Amino acid sequence: MARHHQHGIPMSIDYVEISVTDMAAAREFYGAAFGWEFNSYGDGYSGIRTAAEEGAAEAGGLVLADEVTRGGPFVLLYSDDLNATAAAVTDAGGEIVDGPYEFPGGRRFHFVDPSGNELGVWAEQ
Repeated sequence: MARHHQHGIPMSIDYVEISVTDMAAAREFYGAAFGWEFNSYGDGYSGIRTAAEEGAAEAGGLVLADEVTRGGPFVLLYSDDLNATAAAVTDAGGEIVDGPYEFPGGRRFHFVDPSGNELGVWAEQ
């Protein structure tokens, strides 16, 4: 994941999660179709490595779900200051719906925008 974005300046999309109902089939499909490789984090999650990432860096992830809706991929933004970004989200009219919580790469929270779209923001510990 890119780590050069900061809160207080325009933020870029940093990571995209794609919900899948069969992890093995999804890894096989995306590997064959696009040449993606994966970092496995157990049965429920695989990090996506594309030709653009160096080493173990990831562009996104496959997340195992009981069902997939047509809502599309889950977009993650990066922040150097997760608490300040959470405050900015709520001040702007968004609603935090999950977190902040810890995960293997740091901390993150999910929010919904005024239209109901769910996005996330993450930060290193």
